[in-house]
Amino acid sequence: MTIWWTIGAFILVLTPIILIHELGHFVAARLSGIKVEEFGLGFPPRAVKLFKRGDTIYSLNWIPVGGFVRPAGEDDPTVEGGLAAASKKARLFTLSAGAGANFLFAIVLLWIAFMIGPPRYRPIVDDVMVDSPAMVAGMMAGDTILEINGREADSSGVVREEVYANAGQPLEVVVFRAGEEITLIMTPRSPGEYTEGQEGPTGIRIADRATGEKIPSDPITSLKQAGQTIVDVIWGTLRAPIMLIQGQITANEARPISVVGISQLAGRAAEETATQRDWFPLLWFAAVISVALGFTNLLPIPALDGGRITFVLVEAVRGRRIEPEREGMVHLVGMLVLLGLMVLIIIQDIVNPIIPF
Repeated sequence: MTIWWTIGAFILVLTPIILIHELGHFVAARLSGIKVEEFGLGFPPRAVKLFKRGDTIYSLNWIPVGGFVRPAGEDDPTVEGGLAAASKKARLFTLSAGAGANFLFAIVLLWIAFMIGPPRYRPIVDDVMVDSPAMVAGMMAGDTILEINGREADSSGVVREEVYANAGQPLEVVVFRAGEEITLIMTPRSPGEYTEGQEGPTGIRIADRATGEKIPSDPITSLKQAGQTIVDVIWGTLRAPIMLIQGQITANEARPISVVGISQLAGRAAEETATQRDWFPLLWFAAVISVALGFTNLLPIPALDGGRITFVLVEAVRGRRIEPEREGMVHLVGMLVLLGLMVLIIIQDIVNPIIPF
């Protein structure tokens, strides 16, 4: 993958996702009667003022990343018609609408993607370690895992889930070898019986490989799959720390990534789509990033939408709002901390790239 794929994917994937997020805020603000001073394509500095409609300036800006919405009176409740002066219901609606737009966008992308059909993958055994449970069971390098514990093994993730959920218990594993299906009984080791990071519970290394088949779905099934994928992404994000502690994922898999790392992954998805003439990888990746952006923005972190929503909820509980100056200071400190973390994560993704160039 060249750097040009990364740059192109950055514009193709991240820009629409960020723009959709800001468009959600914009539409919700207008529906709530909140004045919007500016809706910009790209980030400042401003390149040109396109036009003005009502109280809103529509602008084109020099940094080609998504866009932004500047509501009137964002932190000042004395500004008539501004965000801070609006009712709690209007503020909650406007603040959460960005994430909502991201989730809706992801639903549409995934719905299309599943109707096109994802490629069928199977976990292939790359290596079997000596005296491991897998070797005792008779598993061999090159085996294709078809089923484990009665579940279709359409990814290595399914294998890991069943292995860790059934430590110390015999598992029925169906593999495909030399033109025939073979049923094996494998008993994963329990925690403490193996060295984490070296062998794991079974002593095998597996990798997902495409079979060349596709599995398209009808519109109703595709919509259900789209919704389930969004739930899985959010649930997987919440469980990541636990999975890391339990050894189900590596520290590298659980590490936070910046716009640099996301662009690298987007570049790989775009390249796969172009070389394989298959839109599924790019649509699926864009949807996952859209969900991740929406979910992250809802976290109760100062300066993010979720942080502002938290202040509105606190106001609803205590019956009066926190002083605007105090809230503004909290968001300012939060923004500085987030910018510092962002710089560190960007440096990490440059020094230790997700996908080496």
